[in-house]
Amino acid sequence: MCSTVLRGAVHRNKSRYTQSAVDPATAILLLAGTAALTYVSRRSLAHRRSHGFFRFFAFEGILLLVLLNMPYWFDEPTSGRQVLSWLLLLSSLVLAVHTFSLFHRLGQPPTAAVPGQDFRFEQTSRLVDSGIYRFIRHPMYVSLLWLGSGAFLKHITLLTTCILILIVITLYATARTEEQENLKRFGQSYRDYVLRTRMFIPFLW
Repeated sequence: MCSTVLRGAVHRNKSRYTQSAVDPATAILLLAGTAALTYVSRRSLAHRRSHGFFRFFAFEGILLLVLLNMPYWFDEPTSGRQVLSWLLLLSSLVLAVHTFSLFHRLGQPPTAAVPGQDFRFEQTSRLVDSGIYRFIRHPMYVSLLWLGSGAFLKHITLLTTCILILIVITLYATARTEEQENLKRFGQSYRDYVLRTRMFIPFLW
């Protein structure tokens, strides 16, 4: 009897995975999301050495994880994996809001978009080193990593693991490239800022 129940559960899980993998709605959402990301990132994609170029692929990986794991979003809601997933997703949102708020209040972005590959909120005229930026230089990318990790934990497979690794690599490349851009923009003040902060983890890395 137990073996019959197990076979039935495996069959249902395989059926659901197969259906989600070939689901036309998922494919349409992926195409639509990719088109939207491509349009929003069009200026960055035209500059292959810009941080936005690498960030586009991180966005794409997160979109793919969310869509692939959508059928499992609310599975086993009280399991440790799901609890950790929701904590990461919530933390990602809180950190993103905090970061955007700092950019808006302290970064002195232009009132109108300036031609270039950066988003308007990134076109700051003042180095932001308060709030979470006192400890790490790239909280926005930490937020994206938490978002991707939260989506990844919904359903862990070899494919989603590879996608998460790709997200980590592209976010690291984004951060490194952005630091070179900031050195050109802010000069010695950014060099000093790099010496007293870490990239992603306070006091560690």
